[in-house]
Amino acid sequence: MALTATEIVPGVDGQRTRVVLVHGSRLSHTQWAPQIRSLTPEFEVVAPDLPGHGSRAGEAFTLDRAIGAVAEAVEGDTARDADAPVPPVVLVGHSLGGYVAMAYAGCFPRRLAGLVLVGSAAVPTGVGAAAYRMVGALTERAGPERMTRVNDRVLRRLYPLEVVDEAIAGGYYFDPTPAAWRDVMAYCRPAMLRRVTCPVVVAGGRWDQLSIQATRFARAAPDGRVVRIRGAGHLVGFDQPGRLAELIAEVARAATSAKGDLSRSESGPASSSGHDRSFWTSEIDHS
Repeated sequence: MALTATEIVPGVDGQRTRVVLVHGSRLSHTQWAPQIRSLTPEFEVVAPDLPGHGSRAGEAFTLDRAIGAVAEAVEGDTARDADAPVPPVVLVGHSLGGYVAMAYAGCFPRRLAGLVLVGSAAVPTGVGAAAYRMVGALTERAGPERMTRVNDRVLRRLYPLEVVDEAIAGGYYFDPTPAAWRDVMAYCRPAMLRRVTCPVVVAGGRWDQLSIQATRFARAAPDGRVVRIRGAGHLVGFDQPGRLAELIAEVARAATSAKGDLSRSESGPASSSGHDRSFWTSEIDHS
């Protein structure tokens, strides 16, 4: 499958659940190629590029612009046509994309039918900020050419080519990394999830250091749960591409069954009253 900057597979009646996949730092939407292949037979899939990455490489990254890019993908035709049908939307973000997805949900807490945060559950303050600073420092110290060679070598050595070839072909985008993680450290907190009315899944690889506070993020949401995927580190979509796709499909199917409860508009602050706190944890075995 050849991927475009925003990969969209429309439903026959315009009402299939829309799954929006937001990539992590340094990569582009092509990161999601394995999941796009798995999900498109059943769902409408949209995979946008964040500012500073992929087709938007010429744009400076700010959290506000990133939220805007996600909003365009979430709304689709409804942003241009007030009479367009409103499908249920499940928003999925990995790493940087997870924090952007969280920020979007905090701004529009009633808009989504499901939110999946992958590898984006380390509070970026104190000790938790060390991982983010290390990413930025290593990138700046090594330089883009060296980092490109390292990334290519690592991905090809660790993963089957059919899993990572499109991500590699999509290129790497190092320039926005410092600004992106500065915004994450400044603004992204579990409190963003307090008013989000949809189910929130905080997922990560069992060995992912950027998921070390998953419980804290899940508890912040009125309806949150933690899912840990065995046999995976931070790059869950490469480590266990099928299991991550299955988790996203599970959330999207639940959203489809509940689509009658969705509303197009934000109607004031969301409240967690009336929600049963359904926080729980589970672990997915890749076998």
